Amino acid sequence: MLPDSRRFLILGAILAAVAMPCQAEIDAESPSYGGMAQSLVLLDNGMIVQGDDVATPDGYTSGFRLTAGFSPRTLPYLDLGAEFSYRQSDDVPNAGESGGRLLDTTSMGGSLMAGVRFGPLGLYAKSGVAEWHGNLAVRDDQAESIGGSGGTTRISGFGARLQMRHLVSRLEYEAIDAPAMDHLNLMTASVHYPF
Repeated sequence: MLPDSRRFLILGAILAAVAMPCQAEIDAESPSYGGMAQSLVLLDNGMIVQGDDVATPDGYTSGFRLTAGFSPRTLPYLDLGAEFSYRQSDDVPNAGESGGRLLDTTSMGGSLMAGVRFGPLGLYAKSGVAEWHGNLAVRDDQAESIGGSGGTTRISGFGARLQMRHLVSRLEYEAIDAPAMDHLNLMTASVHYPF
């Protein structure tokens, strides 16, 4: 019979081994910027292609993003990737200098991503550019005029992913550096449990 202190140590070690996911499983399946996106392709060289729908909580914006990335073999806890995103927004209310505006925008962007993993925790950052075009409906007291605008702007963001067995939680902030695109500056938090 083992003393009580040793039984608790052994029981604690068994519970820790069962509760924590396998390190190889985390490293192989979930890059630091992944977790919520659906894996589309896993290539033999270690590259993972993932896809995800994009929708804002207010319902004005929808679209998709594709992410491709890999972990260098010599640095297994580092994740490198690239993201392509497409977003379309319809009838976004926007307060401007000359009254209320309705804004219809379309944007396409690309970002480079880098992240690190510390067991079940992954931290990442992204930086890139977006091309956008928008139609403005400016309303004032007498009339409504429609005009177009567009340009290229910077995308930046950062996030964290925590995976405990199959439960994946993710927090991300992404900003587009254009005043007309403020409706796409998002902070999202999600919890995902695939079954």
